[in-house]
Amino acid sequence: MSGGQAGPEALDAAMTAAWIRHAAELVAADAERLTRLDAAIGDGDHGLNLNRGFTAAVAALPAEPDPPGRTLITAGRALVSKTGGASGPLYGTALRRAGKAFGSEAEVDAALLGRALRAAVDGVQELGQAAEGDKTMVDALAPAAAAYETGLEAGGDLATCVRAAAEAAEKGAEATVPMTARKGRASYLGARSAGHLDPGAASTVLILRALADVVGEAAG
Repeated sequence: MSGGQAGPEALDAAMTAAWIRHAAELVAADAERLTRLDAAIGDGDHGLNLNRGFTAAVAALPAEPDPPGRTLITAGRALVSKTGGASGPLYGTALRRAGKAFGSEAEVDAALLGRALRAAVDGVQELGQAAEGDKTMVDALAPAAAAYETGLEAGGDLATCVRAAAEAAEKGAEATVPMTARKGRASYLGARSAGHLDPGAASTVLILRALADVVGEAAG
């Protein structure tokens, strides 16, 4: 690690690039399940599209890691350009908003990461016009940001807060199963959308789990 902060206290350039790469690995490994989830209430291409987008995001990363903010903006742009459907703009917006919140910092401490997660939620909600309870990725992302903030207020370190965020995202995703979709393709099904896990919430869990894994590994 570089600078005065190290390990779980800060997210540096190498860790941020590792987050994107690990997210791509988790998405690739789970692409078939994501596609099955989407086939039940959507277009049936979420896993395929997101896998293609994250593959492009990894390919866009330079050999020598950029600062964290630039890394997320680069990955976000790749997701927008290479991911089909609504997923590309939504995930791309989330990463780009987070990257802009990071600014030019070489290392991102726990407080700044919390602000970036909140910026990601705001960006997704502005673009998709979705709220919690609409059965979308917001149902995983918003609870994750809130849990992170709660952990931070309680004095938690980076690893603790990120782990809390990932766990909250998973619970939020599971909570979409009984919901009736009010946004996106699934909303066309009305009551028939109930009983299915939202694919966007499921993939959001993977991305936050990837972050928790990378930070946890750095924490030892």
